[in-house]
Amino acid sequence: MRRILTVLALALAAFSPLRAQQGDEAFVDAVTAYSYGLYAKARINLEALVAANPANDAAWYYLGLTNIGEKNYREAAKCISKAAELDRNNYWYRHYFARLVLATEDSQSAIAVYEELVKDFPGRNNLSYELLDLYMGAKEYDKALKCIDDIETARGYSEMTVRTRYQVLEQSGQQDKAIEVLEQFNSEYASAELLSLTGDGYLADYRDSLALCRYKEALALDSRYMPAVLGMSEVYRHMRRYDDYFSTLEGLFTSADVPVQTKGMYLRNVVKSLDPKMIRGHLAGYDSLAVKALRMHPADSTLLQDAGAFYYATGQKKEAGECFLKATLLYPESISLCATHLQFLALEEDWEAVMTASQDAYRRFDDPGFLDYSSMAAFNVKDYDTVISNGHEILSRYKTDKQRCVNAWSAIGDAYHEKGNSKAAYKAYDKALRLNPDFVPVLNNYAYYLSIEGKKLKKAYAMSKKTVEAEPDNATYLDTFGWILHLMGKDLEAKPFFKHAMLYGGKDSAVILRHYAEVLSALGETSLAKTYENMAAAREKQ
Repeated sequence: MRRILTVLALALAAFSPLRAQQGDEAFVDAVTAYSYGLYAKARINLEALVAANPANDAAWYYLGLTNIGEKNYREAAKCISKAAELDRNNYWYRHYFARLVLATEDSQSAIAVYEELVKDFPGRNNLSYELLDLYMGAKEYDKALKCIDDIETARGYSEMTVRTRYQVLEQSGQQDKAIEVLEQFNSEYASAELLSLTGDGYLADYRDSLALCRYKEALALDSRYMPAVLGMSEVYRHMRRYDDYFSTLEGLFTSADVPVQTKGMYLRNVVKSLDPKMIRGHLAGYDSLAVKALRMHPADSTLLQDAGAFYYATGQKKEAGECFLKATLLYPESISLCATHLQFLALEEDWEAVMTASQDAYRRFDDPGFLDYSSMAAFNVKDYDTVISNGHEILSRYKTDKQRCVNAWSAIGDAYHEKGNSKAAYKAYDKALRLNPDFVPVLNNYAYYLSIEGKKLKKAYAMSKKTVEAEPDNATYLDTFGWILHLMGKDLEAKPFFKHAMLYGGKDSAVILRHYAEVLSALGETSLAKTYENMAAAREKQ
């Protein structure tokens, strides 16, 4: 590799128009250093060359490239600009400078540079298209259209220029003119792509019959042109011709020419973009598409996930679970497929299955994230010893991961509290707070449990105050702080916190509603207290 780079550097030096004047050896050394990524050495040599001979365009150019290597883009632009000034006929200098202007300055500056380049190098096709992109980005649509005219004058009328003109007119809001451009081409030439694009234009303008006509013409030229197939299916859907809609899509889903990713993406987009009532009314048709795709690609992991997501979103939980499970069984080495399956099981609240699968995944992948799933499931089945065991596993194996250790101590504390061992719970919380004194979940739980026991209310107050300062709209934290104030005999101070909690989800919690009722009762607002008592009772019955 070193031999190749050295030869490259010598070759580059050989092409320099000022080679004989610039000190061949110093220049070759500089270019060699640049080629090896030794930018500091290259810059020192090149700076010496331009100091000795300011007219050395090649040295200025490589000094610019060296600055790019050092991520000093503005200085690079100055150097390459100098090279371009010295040799106005050098296309590479000037094009590189234009690209730097585009990267470091505003679009108008880049446009000005590119306009000059197009004028001076009319034979460079790429420059016209780069300038065209700049015009479109700057929404200078008249200039963009003029640029397309110039391209067609120089190189002729083509499918590419027609497509680009259509895009410019469409972006500028001239939809009718855009379609006229396509129709003019269609009257003279035959292109499945542009006929299909014409169909898209008519479809967007709700001219379904014309859209259908153009899609059919496109498919007459190329029966496997999938954008036209998709477009035609959308026309049938708009027209409520559902038999035609699904039969058209079936052709797509059963075609070996259509990438499996396209089929999976369509299934995902069905539930993202279509009216749920429409999906429910024609679920058998969509199910048929999923079944056909899975039959054609039974072992494709991406399709299995897409089909699983489709089934889950349409309420078909059994089929969704089968897809996610099959993917994990087919690809047991995939951590992402395993995590997706676990996520599905958790959403279904199948906690026993989550515990079994997460423990197995942890053994196979050695990723602590699976212990988090295990602990979540263990909490839900009241297996607090497993939560504690998982927490100590994390503490022993991931000592350097501070946040993970904080979470572990927090979970251990919660588990001990559920087991009725407050002493061990508070000890775990203290260890979590030593690692992160501002970790609000622990601060809130610690404070709330102290308040329930009626112990150390000043300590509980200080911890809870930090939580409402950190998250002032968290109903749970507001409830804890308000309740501590109530226990300290500060009901008037507590009331605003409960009122605020009511605005941010507090009405969904029977506990918070009862706490507020007690505060109101203590303040003598018995009628309002009764209202919140009734709300709490109703919430408990739900």
